[in-house]
Amino acid sequence: MTVRQILKSKGSNAILTISPDATVAEAAMLLSEKRIGALIVSKDGESLDGMLSERDIVRELGRQGAQVMGALVSSLMTAKVITAAPDDVSVQVLEKMTRGRFRHLPVLEQGRMIGVISIGDVVKHRIDEVEAENTALTEMIVGHG
Repeated sequence: MTVRQILKSKGSNAILTISPDATVAEAAMLLSEKRIGALIVSKDGESLDGMLSERDIVRELGRQGAQVMGALVSSLMTAKVITAAPDDVSVQVLEKMTRGRFRHLPVLEQGRMIGVISIGDVVKHRIDEVEAENTALTEMIVGHG
C-alpha cells in the first residue's frame, strides 16, 4: 500500500498548520481542540517550516515549567522534518517513523504538502493489507485442498 492510497482512504487531506510566531499555548489549544498529536508549522499555510508535537510541548513543560506556554512555536518546533512521498510504501514509512521515533509524517509531492499521515494511519492500512493477503492465501490453499 502506498502513502497516496493511505491519504485517499483518510477522506480529508486537510493540513492543520500553525505559524512559527504563535505561542505554544495557542498550539496546545489547537492540538486539544482538533484531537490531534502534531501540527505543521508554516509561515504561509503552505510551506513546511517545521513540526510541533504534543511530545515537544510536554518535554519542554517538564524542563521549563508552565512558562513555556508563552514561548513561540518556533522555539520548540522540529525544523528538520523528515517527509514521505506519495509513492512510498507502508513498510518504508513505518521504518522511517520507527527509526526516527516520531508519529506524524508530512507528505510532499514536488515540494508541495499534500497531506499528513500518522503511524496509526499506516498501521491500520498495513493490518488491512496483511489480512487481505492472509484471506487470499487461505482461499488459495482451501481451493486447492
